[in-house]
Amino acid sequence: MDSPDPPDCTPASLGFEVALAQVLGTLTPLPGREEVPLEQALGRVLAQPLLAGMDLQPWPNSAMDGYAFAVADLDLALGEGLTLAGTALAGHPFTGRLAAGQCVRILTGAILPAGADTIVMQEQVIVEGPRVRLTAAVRPGSNVRAPGEDVRAGEVVLPAGSRLGPPQIALAAALGQGHLTVTRRPRVALFTSGDELTPLGQPLAAGAIYDSNRYLLRAMLEEMGVSVVDLGIVADDPDAVRAAFAAARAQADVVISSGGVSVGDADYVRDVFSEFGDIHFWRIDMKPGRPLAFGRLGETWFFGLPGNPVSTAVTFLQFVRPALRLLEGEPASPPLRLELPLLEAVHKAPGRLDFQRGVLSRDATGRLGVRSAGHQGSHVMSSLAAADCLMVLSATAGDLPAGSLVQVELLPWRATTKP
Repeated sequence: MDSPDPPDCTPASLGFEVALAQVLGTLTPLPGREEVPLEQALGRVLAQPLLAGMDLQPWPNSAMDGYAFAVADLDLALGEGLTLAGTALAGHPFTGRLAAGQCVRILTGAILPAGADTIVMQEQVIVEGPRVRLTAAVRPGSNVRAPGEDVRAGEVVLPAGSRLGPPQIALAAALGQGHLTVTRRPRVALFTSGDELTPLGQPLAAGAIYDSNRYLLRAMLEEMGVSVVDLGIVADDPDAVRAAFAAARAQADVVISSGGVSVGDADYVRDVFSEFGDIHFWRIDMKPGRPLAFGRLGETWFFGLPGNPVSTAVTFLQFVRPALRLLEGEPASPPLRLELPLLEAVHKAPGRLDFQRGVLSRDATGRLGVRSAGHQGSHVMSSLAAADCLMVLSATAGDLPAGSLVQVELLPWRATTKP
């Protein structure tokens, strides 16, 4: 569970929306850009707009397999039929020009022959030797893809700040772009804090736990394509925390810690950081994850995340992930949230915005809804692994009965399915 707050704990908690706006309003994209081959550009962010250097498609071509002819010959095509003059294939165009009364067999993607302006699909013709007769009238220009129908030369096809996914990569390739100019990715230093943390492969002492948060955070960072500097486990000792911050400042744009930002006697991270830089805030009215620190260490940004694993994951998703995207040059945008009915009642105490783990499911009628992924304690990792979404429950809400409409935010990973 999140640590209780003593009555004299200051400063007061910030509202979630205020805190997020402060983070995103403070950060600016990192300087620096590089040119990369197109095959290495997946997941990167464009540093400058991509302009089309040509029309797409660059020439008129066929949208399907059929026969190309001039619509002026339509009456002849419906009556006696047209004379087959040759074949046009993708990459192997028909050479020459159609004469009156002629047609060409054409396959999808092939250039429209000179003298033709219309294509009839092969299912609408009868072929009798060299004669091709239409069985139904077609409109002028049918089944012809016009030059520039997709993109016009000089048009901005991808603005700066676009995240390059498979469709964007394909679009750049279709325009002949072998290299793209992209922004610099953030370098992130990461450490976990706590004398109870034990490295993997070592036996657990009484009261100790394995260091799962560092693996959780590293995996979420690597999933984003971020360069990670892993500083390991830092002891609950001010000098050790100082050394970690010094190392992080020397080699990273962002430093993320997990643990040590609450109000316990051995929570040194926040206090030691104050010797190096400025803390903007360190308490948020959200659950899980109230103890969340954000500040600046010279040119390095700092996120101090809580120590409970679910709190770590939720604060990373809601604050760190959008911050890293912004630093990489992607414009800030609110997460996509769906409004879905609860398939079962959900317990919630009024007071804080609550991100509860959920599972998308369908009711007996096939209607999509959401149910709890299980135990909602901030230490329970099994329900985090079982969740495919977060139910975003307002601060004022109390217990919610089945059928209530709630906001749902999809998680960026697949849920564990139970056998």
